[in-house]
Amino acid sequence: MSAKSPRSRHPEGPRQATIRDVARAARVSVATVSRALNDSGPVRDDTRRRVRDAAQDLRFTPHGAARSLITSRTNTLGVLLPDLYGEFFSEIIRGIDREAQRAGYQLLLSSARNARDEIHVAFRAMYGCVDGLILMAPDVELAEMFAQRRDGTPIVFINSPVASDDARVITIDNHGGAYRMVTHLVRQGRERIAIIRGGDRNHDSAERLRGYRDALTECGVPLDPRLEIGGDFTEAAGYRAAQAVLELQPRPTAIFAANDAMAIGAVSALREKGVAVPEEIAVAGFDDIPIARYVSPPLSSVHVPIAQLGERAMELLLGAIARPANGAGRRIVLPTTLVIRQSSP
Repeated sequence: MSAKSPRSRHPEGPRQATIRDVARAARVSVATVSRALNDSGPVRDDTRRRVRDAAQDLRFTPHGAARSLITSRTNTLGVLLPDLYGEFFSEIIRGIDREAQRAGYQLLLSSARNARDEIHVAFRAMYGCVDGLILMAPDVELAEMFAQRRDGTPIVFINSPVASDDARVITIDNHGGAYRMVTHLVRQGRERIAIIRGGDRNHDSAERLRGYRDALTECGVPLDPRLEIGGDFTEAAGYRAAQAVLELQPRPTAIFAANDAMAIGAVSALREKGVAVPEEIAVAGFDDIPIARYVSPPLSSVHVPIAQLGERAMELLLGAIARPANGAGRRIVLPTTLVIRQSSP
């Protein structure tokens, strides 16, 4: 009776090659295979080629967990954002992912809506599984708390109010963008301007509100607390806020929303009530998400280089991983620009 073939001994298919099989085929030690495949030590060029040829012939795939024990790297980076829904976050992720792929890293994504417990749970789930973390925590206390961590995991903050000198932070000119947009509206003769704010504990929202107030003050327009209407950066909040605006007397002649999603919700509410935009009430937003140019009428907005924000955050993180001894903090502020379209010409 003939001997059984290797396939018949493994009913699920051929046995997956191990690092020992590669070492045997290349006529080297297991340690040499590890150094050759992970670039973790000196190996002669001809030996490295022989090892890699053997690994390719055997279709050997190093186990990620085992490789991380050897290199102390997971080749995975964590990204923790307040949300993963919406064009703003999809653009941020696109920029982050583009740079991560160029550097050969995978991403582990999670979201937590700025609630302390949610963020801690998400962080603990990533801890030990990633080589570094990109964190967007607009809440002041949460951002500072993470900035004070000293566990060796590099962290880059996006749009977070971190005051620590050794933190790596990338943000945008929220105040300047809001200031210029509100100044534009005033110069168009629209002095009664309502603002739809973001969350109460949100740093971006606070800076945009500050820009709104400073612009009105410097243009000689009195501040009116009734025109500062609460929101939460969602379309539904913008819709509700616009309904509240229409109840005010005298009625505002412009609405500045702290992001485009709320501006789009406001335009929808005004259209339902038969209010012409911009003839009766002009509307402007913030972020200039891709859909802003395609709504009706096309939305004026403060342009934020959203994808670039993600790219630059990843560049900062990769630099921190490559040079861990360099603990100096960095703070980068990306400029914003006005994009004026038909909603507030």
